[in-house]
Amino acid sequence: MPLQEPDVVTPGVTPVIVDYNDKEQLTRTLRGVHTVLSFVGGPNIDVQQNLIDSSIAAGVKRFAPSEWAASDVTTVPWYAGKGLIREYLQEVNKDSKVLEYTLFQPGGFLNYFASPQKTTKHISPIGLHIDFQNARALVVDGHIDDPLTFTAVQDVAAVVARAVEFEGEWPVVGGISGNKISTREILQLGEKILGKPFDVEYIPLATLEAGVPGTSWLPGLDHPSLSSLPEEQKPAIANQFWSAFLLSTTKGAWTVSDEWNLLLPGLKFLGAEEFLSEWWGTASGKGRQVE
Repeated sequence: MPLQEPDVVTPGVTPVIVDYNDKEQLTRTLRGVHTVLSFVGGPNIDVQQNLIDSSIAAGVKRFAPSEWAASDVTTVPWYAGKGLIREYLQEVNKDSKVLEYTLFQPGGFLNYFASPQKTTKHISPIGLHIDFQNARALVVDGHIDDPLTFTAVQDVAAVVARAVEFEGEWPVVGGISGNKISTREILQLGEKILGKPFDVEYIPLATLEAGVPGTSWLPGLDHPSLSSLPEEQKPAIANQFWSAFLLSTTKGAWTVSDEWNLLLPGLKFLGAEEFLSEWWGTASGKGRQVE
């Protein structure tokens, strides 16, 4: 696929097209850059390793790998690449610190609870196991009170903007804790805001471990990265994906720490009740649409 200029350029931003497989070109491009934020996804870690190597060669001071999610990636199969990049960063710094870095970990995006409504310009709505549109939920039996972390993507952006200007040393683990909340508490908020009870299906751990939830419904596979999947493959992949996701919630993967909360005490985080009321609290059950 040929490289193309972006259709829309944000004022103050200078786009540069690079070949991530060309370390020399990457190094030249990164000379004079203080901080690199990576949003490279997918299981292929070579691209991000090249970006790390080139950042070091170019004299970049700070690097943020493509994290932006869970704390424990070992329990989330599709995040295996994130774990390998964590190991790689440890390896390049094992003898002496050559690259300061932080793992930005906000847990899940609070915005997904508004699905199918679009709450921000650049985040696509994705359904979750707690479905406000249809007042229903999937809960792992015995784990309704496990803590989870959900942070509004707007707050993640605010933290990162402040972190770029932060004068102290970046923490290696960079938790961003917008809301630490259990599934029971989310359901209670939902029933309060929607004015009706949720239909809750409880799933035994054993069925999730077998990769077949056996529920009457599953959230859709709406992520843009999965849009090209053949329709006939989606049911089996959905079973595997949501089984793994729900299992990971029982193992603490989506409970993150609060390093950046403590380092940036002036920030105010959007609360779950405020967010859910804004998007589901009108008489029609629909919140406002993002401009």
